[in-house]
Amino acid sequence: QVQLVESGGGLVQVGGSLRLSCVASGSIFSINAMGWYRQAPGKQRELVAVIIRGGRTNYADSVKGRFTISRDTAKNTVYLQMNSLKPEDTAVYYCAADPANVMSVWNQRDMEYGGKGTLVTVSS
Repeated sequence: QVQLVESGGGLVQVGGSLRLSCVASGSIFSINAMGWYRQAPGKQRELVAVIIRGGRTNYADSVKGRFTISRDTAKNTVYLQMNSLKPEDTAVYYCAADPANVMSVWNQRDMEYGGKGTLVTVSS
């Protein structure tokens, strides 16, 4: 089992920035990919960003150019730097991890492990 704990959410104004962090523990040797989902009220969950072993990244079109995912393997931590935030970025953000290391996998299924989420609210 893998446990994921997110932090860094909060209230920010439009155009502002936040950095989310997620620390993984447990059977971390099994993890190759880490990512972030988000779910806004009344909307479907969206896979926002993924980073796989080797450093390749992928982003949802809605956040490209504004969000950056990074990973500190030594600290078992993944980060999501969010810049130029918009009201539509308001959501609960969930950290995720998976043993797979191929981007196309998560077009067909969710990542295997997930955290409890951290709320990001962008106010106008």
